[in-house]
Amino acid sequence: MKVLLINNCHFRRGGADVVYLNTGMLLEEYGHDVAYFSTNSVHNIHSGYSGYFVDDVDALQLGFLKQLLNMPRKLYSVQAAKNLERLLKDFKPDIAHIHLYKGGLTASILPVLRKFRIPVALTLHDYSLLCPRNIFVDGDGNLCERCLFGTTFNCVIHRCNRKNIFYSTVNYIEYIINNVFFKPEKYFDKIICVCKFNLEKHLTRPKIRERLVLLYNFFYDQKGIVPLHEKGDYYLFYGRLKSIKGVVTLIDAWERLSDKNLKLKIAGDGNLFNYLENRLKNRNITNIELLGHKTGDELEQLIKNSSFVIVPSECYENNPMTIIEGYSFGKPVIATHLGGIPELIEEGKTGFSFEMRNIEGLKNLIEFTSRLSDDEYRTMSLNARQFVEEYYAKEVHYEKLLNIYKETVAGYEK
Repeated sequence: MKVLLINNCHFRRGGADVVYLNTGMLLEEYGHDVAYFSTNSVHNIHSGYSGYFVDDVDALQLGFLKQLLNMPRKLYSVQAAKNLERLLKDFKPDIAHIHLYKGGLTASILPVLRKFRIPVALTLHDYSLLCPRNIFVDGDGNLCERCLFGTTFNCVIHRCNRKNIFYSTVNYIEYIINNVFFKPEKYFDKIICVCKFNLEKHLTRPKIRERLVLLYNFFYDQKGIVPLHEKGDYYLFYGRLKSIKGVVTLIDAWERLSDKNLKLKIAGDGNLFNYLENRLKNRNITNIELLGHKTGDELEQLIKNSSFVIVPSECYENNPMTIIEGYSFGKPVIATHLGGIPELIEEGKTGFSFEMRNIEGLKNLIEFTSRLSDDEYRTMSLNARQFVEEYYAKEVHYEKLLNIYKETVAGYEK
């Protein structure tokens, strides 16, 4: 098949981007002709299709006035529509598979795909079809499902985006554009949910119910990863440094540890970086190391040589690649019992879970796991690797994905 993969980002920024890139490699490995459509960035992985990519603006790096001036571009990109049309004429795909598009490529691409009669599959990496903020978290950082069965204007009322009326209103406008003017049931032929939790939430929408399918993410063993089944001398958090990722709760728990020799390494960047850096410095915390953004071999070595990977998220995660990657290196996981995460953890076998924001519970788990014997740890490490090989093998994923593609194309042709 000729497959067009579409995503806001053509480098590893978050889990959705990893899935998008891994899917491309998987399809190419099995002999499919794959094209990519994304935005330009200095961080991008090389692509022969970059000539079609779209200029983008990182609004969060701009002052308020410039953000305001660039807001129309973040809601609807004329350039994205034009560039995609050129790509469709040149590549002529059998199917388009979209990952993230809102706020970058924007919904401007959807009528173009329909104009050229391209069947479309969408992978849901968030809850943007249900929640204007897309993460079911309100302005106070609390889990919130007000919009699921009530008015989506709740996003504005409760200032769900950074407790800010402007950003929350933009989220609401974006939601209306993407769900009222560009109706999901009109533009998406198949909608892929990456965990049962996500699927169950979206089953509340009758108009898209029959289009929903379940397909977990997968482990792409690109380099023949050799797991390390011995304890490392540190715990690891890696990902975006945002409040919803629970990194502040993690720091709070770490400060309460009785054993001050237990080490934590934090790899990532985000709007909390400066806060965390100042906190560690002002409180003279020496057993936590803030590493900044890490990728490639450097990140892989950090994962491989860790003891546990910690995922203390405070939002509805779907099928976190952080856990899947950790397992692939033989690293057990400590994670919040929330969203789709429980579907990934066999309690006491591949990892442990704790209740969201339970600082004492997280502290106790860290101290408990630090006392595991070498044999106990090795058993958990072997279980973690076996779990990912059994349930997240790329061969199984490929067969299911190809069937979804075939059904999408066949259904469109009817």
